[in-house]
Amino acid sequence: MYNLGIDLGGTNIAAGIVDDHYKILFKGSVPTGADRAPEDIIASMAQLIQDLLNKAGLTADDISHTGIATPGTANPATGTVEYANNLPFINFPIAKILQSFVPLKNIYIENDANAAAYGEAIAGAAKGSKNSVMITLGTGVGGGIIVNNSIFSGFNHAAGELGHIVIEYDGYPCSCTRKGCWESYSSATALIRMTREKIEECEKNGRKTIMSKLVKENNGRITGRTSFDALRQGDKAAAEVVEKYTGYLACGLTNIINIFQPEVLCIGGGISNEREHLIEPLIPIINKEQYTRLQPIKTQIKIAKLGNDAGIIGASSLYQQYERA
Repeated sequence: MYNLGIDLGGTNIAAGIVDDHYKILFKGSVPTGADRAPEDIIASMAQLIQDLLNKAGLTADDISHTGIATPGTANPATGTVEYANNLPFINFPIAKILQSFVPLKNIYIENDANAAAYGEAIAGAAKGSKNSVMITLGTGVGGGIIVNNSIFSGFNHAAGELGHIVIEYDGYPCSCTRKGCWESYSSATALIRMTREKIEECEKNGRKTIMSKLVKENNGRITGRTSFDALRQGDKAAAEVVEKYTGYLACGLTNIINIFQPEVLCIGGGISNEREHLIEPLIPIINKEQYTRLQPIKTQIKIAKLGNDAGIIGASSLYQQYERA
């Protein structure tokens, strides 16, 4: 049996043909071109799918189920993206439009973070657990919630926006129009801001920092790795940045644990590539602050395993959610 998973992002569209053991057999991607008309974006998606089918020697009839992981509020019952803030989709019937290009059957849609969380639950870091939460640390902070092996998306398909819990009242402005959102303190964007502020502070005070050297070597560009790379070289200013960032991240993760008490909380996104350098400082803070700190069984905190494939694998398996329901 072959299934098709599509991960529609603001920058790229990725797709893969997946077998019933969650292994991606063929994979490809094309630029999204998010400034184009919605139908043009889906036309590119359809061409990518056709190219993959040709490469695999298959036709649309050989694909049992198709899933689309999309940004925004996705209504699985109607196959419609009700709203996506980084794509021109408002009440857009994405499943129907895709079928007009490629005669695929059984198309299911889901929010991209939810699909990635489901991928990790069935084939990644949270495999074997019934209840898990996935957090992605990228441009923003995304979230997906799995309860009793099912995606939890709320009555209006918009649940799981975990990056928009407030951890500092009246704090930094957030893209969602609130202030003090966790996303404004724990995303890669926030880490870059903290790094820049520390470098400027060091320059103003005449304090040396390896971060300045790394930025210069990177053509003046600060990334989410800058402070961690400098920390590994013994830079004290970088250690201050990472400690500050880790504190905010631990605060939000503790909130998530206290609310959901998942068996596994997995962390994905670009910052998760720091692996033990990210996880090890988090554990003692969370163990001290979580409500269940005195109980013998606690949430396991893990780095996500599937990387950029989580959305494809999760999307390809959405039929398990909706055909079961």
